[in-house]
Amino acid sequence: MSVAGSGTNRGDWEPTDEKQDRQLIELLNELRLALPGVQMLLGFMLVAPFSPRFSSLTDNQRGLFYAGFIAAALATACFITPASFHRIIWEHGMKGRMLHIASGIAIAGTVLLAVAISCVVAVLTSFLYSSVAAIAATSTVGAVIAILWFGIPLVLREQHHHR
Repeated sequence: MSVAGSGTNRGDWEPTDEKQDRQLIELLNELRLALPGVQMLLGFMLVAPFSPRFSSLTDNQRGLFYAGFIAAALATACFITPASFHRIIWEHGMKGRMLHIASGIAIAGTVLLAVAISCVVAVLTSFLYSSVAAIAATSTVGAVIAILWFGIPLVLREQHHHR
């Protein structure tokens, strides 16, 4: 059995199979946190067009809403994919490859979720206030998401890589 660094604070080594099992559990736990949020957003977006006030949206607002809806649907697909992927290739000796691919798909899901949230913020703020307010609110929310979800982790990863 090959041995690989665990990347944990323990500083010990763990067999590759154990490391991959741990990484799979971590990935699935992360997705269990993200999936309900994106599904709830998608659910609300599914019913919004049937609201009487939806018809008062401008074409631009409808376009943003639809872009957000598609992004939320695709994010949901991305967050569910690793479980389906695992079930299909389970016990075929492909766990390492599956983890690498599933991790990339999960990151794509977070990007799509960020797009969906930003679109919803833009539509709602422009509907309630103005286009200028929508630009400010969407820029702020988008920047916070970009920093928290991507910026800080990427900076930390880069700093760790240069140690």
